Amino acid sequence: MKTNIIITLITVLMTGCTYYQPAPVYSTTTSPSKFDRSWSAAVGAFADQGIAITSQDRGAGVIQGFRGGINVTGNIRTQADGSVRVQFDTSGSTKSDPTLLQRITGSYNSRMGR
Repeated sequence: MKTNIIITLITVLMTGCTYYQPAPVYSTTTSPSKFDRSWSAAVGAFADQGIAITSQDRGAGVIQGFRGGINVTGNIRTQADGSVRVQFDTSGSTKSDPTLLQRITGSYNSRMGR
């Protein structure tokens, strides 16, 4: 009889211990980082203007390419305040296409919604 009471008591006490796991939280609105968005817009701007990309180093934030004897470099940098600075430069003879740099910048701004 004592054994039955002890077993019943242990069973009752054990059923009172319940562990509830927290429900996982999933974000339905994920947005790319400022750097990711700027990087994609810069790569797209190169494509918009027919620049053949020769190298992309995302870690360094550098895109390089060329079009008709003009070398083009895009630098994408995250600054200390969290903003992203994007700069496009050309080298070589720009006489064949003097507005290329302005068109790249315009394509980039358009892709960024500006």
